[in-house]
Amino acid sequence: MRNSPSRSGDGGPAELAFVGGPVATMDSARSGTDAVAVRGGRIVALGGPDVRARIATSTEVVDLRGRLLLPGFHDAHVHPVYGGLQRLRCDLTDSADAQDCLRRIGEYARSRPDTEWVLGGGWDMGQFPGGTPSREALDAVTGDRPAYLVNRDHHGAWVNSAALRLAGVDRDTPDPRDGRVERDRDGGPAGTLHEGATALVSRVVPATTEQQYREGLLEGQRVLHSLGVTSWHDAIIGPYLGYADTLGTYVDLDRRGLLTARVRGALWWDRDRDESQIPELLARREQARGERFRAEAVKIMQDGVCENLTAAMLLPYVGGHGSGLSYLTQDALSRAVRLLDAEGFQLHFHAVGDRAIRDTLDAVEAARAVNGMNDLRHQIAHVQVVQPSDVPRFHELGVAATIQAMWAVNDAAMTELTVPHLGHRRAGWQYPFRSLRAAGAVLAAGSDWPVSDASPMRAVHVAVNRREPGDDDPFLPAQGLDLVDALAAYTAGSAWVNHVEHEVGTIELGKAADLVVLEDDPFSLPADEIGLCGVDMTVVDGRIV
Repeated sequence: MRNSPSRSGDGGPAELAFVGGPVATMDSARSGTDAVAVRGGRIVALGGPDVRARIATSTEVVDLRGRLLLPGFHDAHVHPVYGGLQRLRCDLTDSADAQDCLRRIGEYARSRPDTEWVLGGGWDMGQFPGGTPSREALDAVTGDRPAYLVNRDHHGAWVNSAALRLAGVDRDTPDPRDGRVERDRDGGPAGTLHEGATALVSRVVPATTEQQYREGLLEGQRVLHSLGVTSWHDAIIGPYLGYADTLGTYVDLDRRGLLTARVRGALWWDRDRDESQIPELLARREQARGERFRAEAVKIMQDGVCENLTAAMLLPYVGGHGSGLSYLTQDALSRAVRLLDAEGFQLHFHAVGDRAIRDTLDAVEAARAVNGMNDLRHQIAHVQVVQPSDVPRFHELGVAATIQAMWAVNDAAMTELTVPHLGHRRAGWQYPFRSLRAAGAVLAAGSDWPVSDASPMRAVHVAVNRREPGDDDPFLPAQGLDLVDALAAYTAGSAWVNHVEHEVGTIELGKAADLVVLEDDPFSLPADEIGLCGVDMTVVDGRIV
């Protein structure tokens, strides 16, 4: 990074000052400086001489002592309400294996004997044979109390016999159009529900109260702030997987001044309806235009995930498992995108398989042909299996790639549930971060928490090394990013994609003082230690949160 020019704004003494750099501004030149001054929640001076001139006895001075100061991280695809609720329920996120997962469920159930249902989630498909835990195993630790536990990727649920009985799900229950019931040898429900099949049981789960949703969002916000995240894009605002619509939760906390992050939400596109839902989306967008929360995007989930063979592929999976699910036909998708684009909505697509990615790119191209180019900054999240010929189309169509770097590793989900069903050639097309960057695509970065770890620095580590800290087996290492590009995706790139680059995403004069102090300077660390660099301080609008 080169040094930026030292400039200062007008006004009184700084309320907060950072000295003793380094400071990575993440501006377009990727410049650096050594000090930052804040007043009134804004950055008012850069560089040692001008910052020192702003320091008075009333100024709170933070000596960086070689720790890196960055713009606050912007998580471009996250579910903080779900993550917060999961932490407040039976949280299986850090389970070591299937046995540990069952032990935690049993302890949770025994510690809450008066709770009607055992609710929670975070179990890892890779820890169970075929990615499908059984109802019998869950029965053994929950007894006759119904249990509904969402898996870590939020594309399925694990249920016990009591829950299936209450929901009336048995061997005669057909699979829904948008999902699959895992079956035992006799054709009965085995205990794992994929995608839309979760609704067969979630409809009888007791409703979460509005107070519980508020508590979940506040807990999610606390966790994200602790990891340096100052703003985010909630990728589902609407009913999904048994969760209720959280639009009112966000609006309420925003009005009460309890929402300290800057949040952009993606309104859920109901795949069982057509364009008749657009007037409702317009009304909901207007309702959400608050101080710190706005819902200017629409989320379209076009397919599932590779682990359960629901990601939409151009060619069938190896082993005769079909080619996945496309939730919208190409005609329905193209029509929805064209109409939403014309109404000024940003499109936030979930697309994992190469067919889903091509279909969404085709839909955007068709909309451009009718509506013309615009600055809505449509984005495709996940971009797992990308046909090489589709890589340059992201830049050509002005579509951003929102990456979840934590998934680009050789974990059990990859080596046991994904690669064997993709085959060698397609497996080599996964998570092409460097190719997308080289082709000119804008990269944004998100955790998809609670699907994966919420820590931006762990994700940056994987984006660079293509392996988790401590591992020595990189996954397609040629697709790793340079450190500066990985950090830019989590700051300037995500801020641009979410239309807040004028306020946050870089450290520049006049911008909001959303900042993060790391425990060290990752630019001075060996590459395999980047993920060990934690967060010492998070600042939003000049206030330490």
